Order: sequence, then structure tokens, then C-alpha cells
Amino acid sequence: MSPFQLTMTILMALLSISLGITFWRLVRGPSIPDRAVAFDMIMTHLVGLIAMFVVQFRQPILIDAVIVVSVLGFLGTVALARYIEEGRN
Repeated sequence: MSPFQLTMTILMALLSISLGITFWRLVRGPSIPDRAVAFDMIMTHLVGLIAMFVVQFRQPILIDAVIVVSVLGFLGTVALARYIEEGRN
């Protein structure tokens, strides 16, 4: 295993642990803005994990998945922000 692959594996493991902690924040809350931020972070983590997988295993077909997850994450965050904003009025 090359140093690059070892580094990528360690980074993917750390990102996975961070994803788990962020998922716990999404489940636990306690408020809707906390959950919105956690949702956005989960989507960012997923994009990072998929991008690292693409680089490490040379699977360029998954770049489309990165783009789709990015767009869905952005739209989900915008929808949650809109919901929060409308709920305050």
C-alpha cells in the first residue's frame, strides 16, 4: 500500500467517524436549525467520501453521483432554510 493510499484510507475513516457524529446531531437536534446544519454537513461529508473513493479507486463514473448529491444537498438545505424562515412569521 502506497503512502497516498494509506493517507486516503485514514482520511476516509476520519470522515466516516465525523459523518457518524454529525448523524447523531441530526437525530438528537435539539432544534430545527441544528438539524438543518447537520443535514448540510452530512451531504458535505457524503460528497467528500464519494470524491475520495473516486480518487482512490479510480472510478470516474461516480463523479456524476458527487454532482447529484451536491445538488440535492444544496436544495435540501435551501428548503430547510425556507421552512425555518416561513415558520418564524
